[in-house]
Amino acid sequence: MLRIHAYDTDRLVSATLDPQVEGAPGVVWYDLVTPTSDEERLVGERLGIAVPTMDEMEDIELSARLYQEDGAEFMTMTVLIRPDAGTPHKVPVTFIIKGQALVTVRYAEPRPFDAFMARARKPNGIGVHSASGELIMSGIVEAIIDRMADTLERLGNEIDQISREVFEAKADKANKKTRDLQELIRAIGQKGEFITVTRESLVSVSRVVAYYAALDGVDRKLSKELRQRLKLLQRDATSLGDHSAFLSGKINFLLDATLGLINLEQNQIIKIFSVASVVFLPPTLVASVYGMNFAYQPELQWHYGYHSALALMIFSMVMPYLYFKRKGWL
Repeated sequence: MLRIHAYDTDRLVSATLDPQVEGAPGVVWYDLVTPTSDEERLVGERLGIAVPTMDEMEDIELSARLYQEDGAEFMTMTVLIRPDAGTPHKVPVTFIIKGQALVTVRYAEPRPFDAFMARARKPNGIGVHSASGELIMSGIVEAIIDRMADTLERLGNEIDQISREVFEAKADKANKKTRDLQELIRAIGQKGEFITVTRESLVSVSRVVAYYAALDGVDRKLSKELRQRLKLLQRDATSLGDHSAFLSGKINFLLDATLGLINLEQNQIIKIFSVASVVFLPPTLVASVYGMNFAYQPELQWHYGYHSALALMIFSMVMPYLYFKRKGWL
C-alpha cells in the first residue's frame, strides 16, 4: 500500500500520484506499507532511489543501517509493535530522506505512525510555515519515543506490583508459597525480555537521531527548528535508556530475591526433617535397647519397666525439642 501525503498550509492531506505525470508538487511523504514491487518501483523512479525490500531491511547489519546512496540518506531502526499485548515484537522501519521528501518503508503498522498521522491531519497539526520530510521524520520519531515512554511507565508499574508480591507473598503451606514464587519468576522473566526488546529499540532510535544530527553542516544544512527537535529527541532517548537500565537492574534484583526466597523455603522444609529426625533419634535408641533379645535383662522383669521405658522415650524426645525451640531453630 502506498500512502502519499502533501503539505497544505499547516497540516498534512492525502494526495494521489499519477504515474503519467512527471514530478509530484507538494508531496512531502511517501508512506510504503507492505508495498508491492510496482509501488516500490514507482517511488524509486520518482525520487531516483532504490527502495529496500523487506529482506534487505532485515539482512542489513546493525552497523550498516545508516548510509547514503543516490544522494539520499537511508536510516533503518527497529520499532516495537503490540507492546500493550504483553508480547512485543521488533520490526524494521526505514526512513529515506531525498531532498525535501520523506519515504518510509514498513511491513507493519506501529501505533506511533497512526498517532502522528491523526495529529498531523488536524489544523496546525504540523505547526510550521513549511513542512519537509525531515520535520515529518522528526515528528514520527517523537511519536515513537512517546510510545516507548508510555510502555516503560506501564512496565515500571507492573514491576512494582511484582515486587510487592515477592516481598509480601504469604501462604499457609510452604509448597504453595514456592509455587507462587515460581509463577513470579516466570512473570519476572517475561518483563525482563520486554525491557530487553525495548532497550534494543531505543538504541536504534538513538543511533538514527544521532546520525542525522551529525549531518548538519557536513552533507546538508538543517534548519534551526529541526536541530532543536533533534536535540530534544536525543535527550529524551537518553533519559529513557537510563530508565530502562534502572528497570533492568530492578528485574535482576527481583529475580535474585525470588530465587533466594525459594531456597529459604526449601531449606526450611529440610530443616524440619532434620529436626524431626534428631528429636526421634533418642526414643528410637531406647526402644532399640529394650528390644534386644538377651536372656538376662533386669528391667524386663520389673513391674514398672514398661511405663518407665515409655516415660524415658518421651523425655528423650521432649528435651531436644525444647532445646531447639530455645535456640530458635523451630
